[in-house]
Amino acid sequence: MYKVLAGAVFLGVGLWAWSEKGVLSDLTKVTRMHGIDPVVLVLIVGVVMFTLGFAGCVGALRENICLLNFFCGAIVLIFFLELAVAVLAFLFQDWVRDRFREFFESNIRSYRDDIDLQNLIDSLQKANQCCGAYGPEDWDLNVYFNCSGASYSREKCGVPFSCCVPDPAQKVVNTQCGYDVRIQLKSKWDESIFTKGCIQALEGWLPRNIYIVAGVFIAISLLQIFGIFLARTLISDIESVKAGHHF
Repeated sequence: MYKVLAGAVFLGVGLWAWSEKGVLSDLTKVTRMHGIDPVVLVLIVGVVMFTLGFAGCVGALRENICLLNFFCGAIVLIFFLELAVAVLAFLFQDWVRDRFREFFESNIRSYRDDIDLQNLIDSLQKANQCCGAYGPEDWDLNVYFNCSGASYSREKCGVPFSCCVPDPAQKVVNTQCGYDVRIQLKSKWDESIFTKGCIQALEGWLPRNIYIVAGVFIAISLLQIFGIFLARTLISDIESVKAGHHF
């Protein structure tokens, strides 16, 4: 039941966010987005959780073997997909790094196009004290922060405020702290902004938190295996009762 409720909450939040951005009134906006829209991820998670929760809950209450088999099969599929992604990410680290760089750079280009994407990048940069994929110069990919002479943006040769080294004395966030920063000599950049790229920051974060990541993965896997076991046990009991064998 909790999966149904959680899925419904995710769906509600996602649809509300799309409504606020006017996507529901013009669905073509989804196809015009160049970067990733975080709301899409919320909606996907909501749909998957609601569908699985509904199948498992109704299947158990109505003793519907078809729904229980769907629930069990979907959990097994998700489990093996997670396992495959983890193994492939470990074996092909350079390929994963290149794909993440392309993904991050694509979203840098679309930074000002979507407020949710903007907040996601800002949160990532602030949490990891990083700037850009490999450094502040990656923000040349964005038309607003580009240093070329053709740009007339006030943010030209700057970086987002989330790249700025926080000033403990400031109580209010200065959203203009990154203006004109990259006009200065590179040797002075680290005085006001983070110069480490987010890919290097994430690569450094993973080894430091490997036990936490492994623990979360194991916990999720155990819950999935337990769900599969319960579903298979219930299916077996239902089939036995239908066959006239009572335990």
